[in-house]
Amino acid sequence: MKIGLIGLGNMGVGIGGSLLRGGHSLTVYNRSKDKADALLAQGARWADTPRELAQGQDAVLTMVADDAALLAVTRGDNGLLAGLAAGAVHVSLSTVSPALVEQLAQEHAAQGKALVASPVFGRPDAAAAAKLFVVASGKPEHITAVRPALECIGQKLFEIGDQPQQAALVKLIGNFLISCVIEGLGEGTALAEKAGVAPEKLIEVLTGSIFAAPVYQVYGALIANAGYLNPGFALPLGQKDNRLVLQAAEGLNVPLPFASIVRDRFVRANAQGLAGADWSAIASLSRQDAGLSD
Repeated sequence: MKIGLIGLGNMGVGIGGSLLRGGHSLTVYNRSKDKADALLAQGARWADTPRELAQGQDAVLTMVADDAALLAVTRGDNGLLAGLAAGAVHVSLSTVSPALVEQLAQEHAAQGKALVASPVFGRPDAAAAAKLFVVASGKPEHITAVRPALECIGQKLFEIGDQPQQAALVKLIGNFLISCVIEGLGEGTALAEKAGVAPEKLIEVLTGSIFAAPVYQVYGALIANAGYLNPGFALPLGQKDNRLVLQAAEGLNVPLPFASIVRDRFVRANAQGLAGADWSAIASLSRQDAGLSD
């Protein structure tokens, strides 16, 4: 396929590498061109604007930080929508609000263009290894058109509905549940440590028995070893996703009590100067609450 990729952060670079290894033609754009160097060295081409990037592509993939960033690269004279050919597909890989995805889907359709929401589960190492879990929603024919690209970047593709905003919501729910796991692990490891049990021993027991799942293994190791100081998913992004899931839930009149608890953890973590850490840093607050020194 001829593919354009916008957004070359920790996730985007890995995704771009997977697409190139899969034999796809790749053109890239990022606000900071230096982040494209690794992909350009592998054969990707550079575009000066999202509009230029979108021209002549079968699909344009966007992996950007938030709603504002997605709007900035999609709309306007230099936005990708202005350059996207009729019948081509914009694939939003970003974790953004369902309301924005619904609005953009309508704008695309009005111009004879397509939007598929396809957010991914996985950290940067999974993106680099093409081991992401990919969730897609949109018209079936549009998903079929971009399936080769989506299967190239992940280990499994889930099709969940024909409305793009559905996948956006599923991604927020997934991240909400991960944040609850992080909070629970933080509280549990603080309790164990206060009783003289090494956190890594607790995690060894849990992940080697009834919690032998990747989310517990990955975040358990980060928490036990203070690995949150090296961000794979920055704390402000986790806070943004928490805010978006609460907004979506309020719009549907669905209470999320645990999400409100996690919201306060993010606020406190920022107040404690942890904005530059991984989002799993909220677990460290339980150690402070327990009176454990660093």
